[in-house]
Amino acid sequence: MAFKGLAWFSILLLSLFASSIRSEEAKEFVLTLDHSNFTETINKHDFIVVEFYAPWCGHCQKLAPEYEKAASELSSHSPPLALAKIDASQEANKGIANDYKIQGFPTIKILRSGGKTIQDYNGPREAEGIVTYLKKQSGPASVEIKSADVAAEVVGEKNVVAVGVFPKLSGEEFDSFMALAEKLRADYDFAHTLDAKHLPRGDSSVAGPVVRLFKPFDELFVDSKDFNGEALEKFIKESSIPLVTVFDSDPSNHPYVAKFFESPATKVMMFINFTEATAESLKSKYREVATSNKGQDLSFLLGDAESSQGAFQYFGLEESQVPLIIIQTPDSKKYLKANLEVDQIESWVKDFKDGKVAAHKKSQPIPAENNEPVKVVVAESLDDIVFKSGKNVLIEFYAPWCGHCQKLAPILDEVALSFQNDPSVIIAKLDATANDIPSDTFDVKGFPTIYFRSASGNVVVYEGDRTKEDFINFVEKNSEKKAATSHGEESTKTEEAATKDEL
Repeated sequence: MAFKGLAWFSILLLSLFASSIRSEEAKEFVLTLDHSNFTETINKHDFIVVEFYAPWCGHCQKLAPEYEKAASELSSHSPPLALAKIDASQEANKGIANDYKIQGFPTIKILRSGGKTIQDYNGPREAEGIVTYLKKQSGPASVEIKSADVAAEVVGEKNVVAVGVFPKLSGEEFDSFMALAEKLRADYDFAHTLDAKHLPRGDSSVAGPVVRLFKPFDELFVDSKDFNGEALEKFIKESSIPLVTVFDSDPSNHPYVAKFFESPATKVMMFINFTEATAESLKSKYREVATSNKGQDLSFLLGDAESSQGAFQYFGLEESQVPLIIIQTPDSKKYLKANLEVDQIESWVKDFKDGKVAAHKKSQPIPAENNEPVKVVVAESLDDIVFKSGKNVLIEFYAPWCGHCQKLAPILDEVALSFQNDPSVIIAKLDATANDIPSDTFDVKGFPTIYFRSASGNVVVYEGDRTKEDFINFVEKNSEKKAATSHGEESTKTEEAATKDEL
């Protein structure tokens, strides 16, 4: 009997142990937020990371286990670092998403001091990288270098690091440097020292104040003594981009590619096959052109065609056009030179600067037939169908892979059918991933984005519900009673004639 009791006791212990394991496995370390607890939770933390996600987003689904694993490890950090998530696609949470200017998923924000300071998370998306990045972000914005060993660890051979050299760790210049370090800490590494002799490169006798930017490319370091906030920020941002950014499969180049595309400068991009016999001569000449244009608000990138398929898709390029140069200006205009020779690089860039190159437009072919209820618009037909037709046009900017766009498609078909007997109204759609869009007229940052342009040219964004009835009411409310024809002249003449007849 005693044996039987002992057996049951053992089973009970095992059961409790198993239950404990299941409980531990079931524990979620990522805090789940919504509109009811978001503000309260943020206010409690000096440092918290928040992922804005949507359940249907593939990138969010891929990130989820890595984010949870990182949260588990960071929960034992001293002090613990909190990771949270909020479903920004839920209607009740959209106000919070709007407050944080969320335009895509997943978007991760670092919130400090109870949410008073907000920074974008620009780190890795796998658990180990997330942990390393956030441990660094939770520490001081700038690390003090007190020895050559610390300098070697901080600067390294592949890092971009801004190091302030100061005669004392106080004063206006030091405060300016530390304020900028706090502002830019999510994007750049900062350090400071009282002794330049600890640093691996540069004049070791300088007493400062001076900022020395170390980098693993071009001249390897560059100094600046301008501690004005704006000037110092510009110095760090511009000096952190290589003279020629390389876009290939090497992961160490990827951070510089990201900074290149974030730069507001005019972007000059040459894409070639790195394995071709002519590659070295093209690279050499391109770098020569970049050097001669240094300081002229032009950023240069050299891409391996094999590794640049995403860029090809974005710009609407074909591999048959390689070698090619494409230039994108801050107003999103593009200029293209395909199948170029080595001796054409310098002259073509000069022609662009002199305004002698016509803008290039990414566009799908104009459909041979356009008989469906919702008319297909491409970049080449945008003027004729939307701007010059004299019609009232409701146009959807969509992406083929967008679930919301796919759900909206049959609704817009019904809307178009309801206006099929009204020649003054056009319901249209444009694939925004395959066609250039005039950004000065249409602000498309997500899909679907819907605009209405009246016959007289008034452009408004549609922000109503996506039901057939709501679309119809909106179109009827905003349409001109009499739409003009091709250039608005014929209807005006008709109205004038009618007025004379009445007199």
